[in-house]
Amino acid sequence: MMRKIVFLICFFASLVLAHFELDSFQVYVDSVVPGSRYGLSIRSVKTGLELANIRGVEKFTPASTLKTLTTATAIHYLPLDYAPQTEISLNGSVRKSVFWGTVNVHGAGDPNFSGRYYADPFHMLYAMADSIHALGIDSIVGELALDSSYYAGPWRAEHWRKNFYDAWYGAEIAPLGFNDNCTMIRFKPGANVGDTAIAEILPDVGYVVLKNEMLTVPGKKRKWTWALDSAKPEITIGGAIGIGVDSSQLVLPVRNPIAYFKAAFIHALKERGVAFSEKKNVAAGIQIKNFVFTAAPLLSILDEINQRSQNMHAETLFRNMGAQKTGKGSVESGRALEMKFLAEMGIDSTDFEVWDGCGLSPKNKVKPSTETMLLAKMAHHPKGNFYINSFAGPGLGTGGKRMLDLPYPWLTRFKTGFIGEVHGLVGYIYALDGDTLAVAMYLNETGKNSDAQLKDVLDTLWTRLVLQANDSYASLMKMKQMWLSAQNVVGLAARLEYFSRMMKGIPYKLGPMGEGYAGTVDSKPIVYMDSVDCVTYLEHVLAMALAPNEKAIAPLLQKIRYKEGVIDYLHRKHYLLADWVGTGDYARVMQVPGDTVIKRTMPKQSFFKAKKIMYEKPDAPMDLRYLPYDRAVELASKPYEGPLMVTGVAFVANMDNLDATHTGFVVFRDGELPVLRHAAWKKQVIELPLKDYLASRKGKLPGITLFEFLKQ
Repeated sequence: MMRKIVFLICFFASLVLAHFELDSFQVYVDSVVPGSRYGLSIRSVKTGLELANIRGVEKFTPASTLKTLTTATAIHYLPLDYAPQTEISLNGSVRKSVFWGTVNVHGAGDPNFSGRYYADPFHMLYAMADSIHALGIDSIVGELALDSSYYAGPWRAEHWRKNFYDAWYGAEIAPLGFNDNCTMIRFKPGANVGDTAIAEILPDVGYVVLKNEMLTVPGKKRKWTWALDSAKPEITIGGAIGIGVDSSQLVLPVRNPIAYFKAAFIHALKERGVAFSEKKNVAAGIQIKNFVFTAAPLLSILDEINQRSQNMHAETLFRNMGAQKTGKGSVESGRALEMKFLAEMGIDSTDFEVWDGCGLSPKNKVKPSTETMLLAKMAHHPKGNFYINSFAGPGLGTGGKRMLDLPYPWLTRFKTGFIGEVHGLVGYIYALDGDTLAVAMYLNETGKNSDAQLKDVLDTLWTRLVLQANDSYASLMKMKQMWLSAQNVVGLAARLEYFSRMMKGIPYKLGPMGEGYAGTVDSKPIVYMDSVDCVTYLEHVLAMALAPNEKAIAPLLQKIRYKEGVIDYLHRKHYLLADWVGTGDYARVMQVPGDTVIKRTMPKQSFFKAKKIMYEKPDAPMDLRYLPYDRAVELASKPYEGPLMVTGVAFVANMDNLDATHTGFVVFRDGELPVLRHAAWKKQVIELPLKDYLASRKGKLPGITLFEFLKQ
C-alpha cells in the first residue's frame, strides 16, 4: 500500500507556498540600509495583475526612473521618425562670394548637436556651414539671428538642488544647443613644481573663459577645485595637481547655451571656409535659401534617455513633445501632455507628481504600483518593443557595471535612477513561463549610506527576482542544446527514441516541477532537467520531440503539461490517463488485442479541495482501457516485428480511485524484446526489458495501458 501511495505522489507535486519572499527582501534592506524606506511592485504584463508589493501605494521620489514616463508619453504621441529640426534661412543677397544680410537659425530642441551621437561635436554645425559654402559663399556680412522662441518659460529646470546647476548633468536647456551645453577642461601638471598647471578648453570656440589657478606640486596629488560663475561663461579651476600625474579632466556646464551655440556656429563657419563679419542694420532682403537639419530620430533620443540617462535629452524631449502637440514648448505643456497620456492609458494621473522631464527634482513623486502599471501597459503598446529596447541592461548603458554576474543578462531590461538619498530601479524581467514582469524598486531616505552600497542592495534584490522568475533557465538551455543535437533525427518515433535515450542517467526526484515563481500551490520550476519523475520525464522528451524549433520547447512543454497551456495548479494534468492522455491533445490510448475496459472515477473534487481549490465539475466515471497483466507479460516476452515504434505505457493502479501509478516509454525495435525506459523510483532514468519490470510488479498491478503520441 505504501508503494502505491508513493507512486500516486509521482503525479501530484508537493504543496509549496508561492511567494516572492518579500519578507526576506524587507529584512535584507533593513539590515543593510536601516532607516531607509523601500518600495517595490511586481506586476504581470500578461494579465496586468500586481503579483506583490511593499509600500506599493506610497509615493516615492523616483529620480531618473521618471524618464520612463517622459519617453512613454513621447513614443505614444510622436511618430517614430520624429526628429527635432533646426532650420537655417538666408535673407539678403549675394554679391560675388559675399552674402549680405541675416542668417536666421530657428531651433526646435535638437539635443544631438554633439559628440555624443557623432564622433565630432561639430558634425552638424559643419553640415550647416558646408551647405552655405556650397552656395558659393565664403563670407557673411550682417547678422546671425538665433530664434529660441520654440521654448517658453525658464530654461533652467526649477526645484533642482543648487549644486545640480553646476554639474554637467544639470546643464541649461535651450532649443539650440551644442555639445550637451557642456565643455571639457583638460589639465596636466606644468613642467616644474610650482608652475601653473597646463589647462585647455575642449572644444574651444572662444566662448568659455577659463581662469587657471591650479598649481603643480610634488608627487601624485590630486586635489583640485572648480567654480562656475552663476551667469557668465567663466570657469575657475584651482587646487593642486601632482607632477607625477599624467592628466585629468572635468566636464562642466556652460552658461547661456544660445550664445554658446552662436560661438560654435561661427567657429564651424570659419573652419569650413566661411568668414563671418557681424554688422548691424544690413538690409535683410528676400529669402534666398532655406535649409533644414536633423541630427537623430526619436529612437536614438530614447536610447540616450533610457539607456544612458541623459538629463538634457529628457528635458528637451519633455518640452518638444509639448510644443509638437500643444504649440508651446514648456514644462507646463510637457506635464499637461503626460497627464493626458496617463488618462488615455487608464492610469490615475494623480499618482505621478511631475516637476521636470528627467527626474532631478526631489519634488517628483510616484507610486511603485502605478509605475509598474505604466510599464505593463507600455509592453502592450503598439510601439512597446521600441520602448522596452531603449532601456538599459547588464553591461549596457547605465547598467554597464551593474549585475554583470547574471548568468543570462538578456533576461532583464531596466532604467536606473539616482539623486541624493534616492535610488530607483524599474523595468522588465522576462520570465520562463512566457510572462514578463514589470518591476519597480525604490530606496528613499537613505541617509549617509554610500551610493555603491545602495546600488548593490537594489541589484541584489533585482538579481534575486530574475533568478527566481527563471530558476530553471539552465534546464531550458540544456533542452535547447539537446534539441539542436537532433536536427538530423527525422520522424516522431525516431525523435522520441533519441531524446528518451539522451535523458538516461538523469536522477529521479519526486515532484521536481511546479508552476514556478507565480505558483500559489506549487512554486517549484516549470522546466527542470537536473532531476525528473516518471511524468516529467515523458513531458520533457515529448516537448523536445515535437518542437519545430528550439524556441518552441518551453511553450510546448506547458501545453503538454497544462490544459489549454494555462500554467496553474488547477489546469495541470494531474491524472495520467484521465487528464494527461485523456485530453487527446498529445497522446491517445491504443487498442491492443486482448485488452479490456473498466469504469473508474477520479475523485477530483476532493483532490482539489485538499489544496483549497474549488473544482466545479462533478466527478464522472471514465473508461479505462488496459491490457491485463498476463497478456502484458506475453506482449513483453515476444520479439517485436515491424518498424521502430515508441509508445507510452501506464501501469494501472489497483485502487478504484486512481488510474495509474507509474509511466514511461516502451521502445519497440524489429526483432527485439520491448524495452522500458523510465524514471525509476529512488534511482535515475534507466532502461530494462519490459518483461523484467513486469516480473518485479507481479501481483501488484492489474495490467498496462499503451498510448501513442500524436504528431502536431
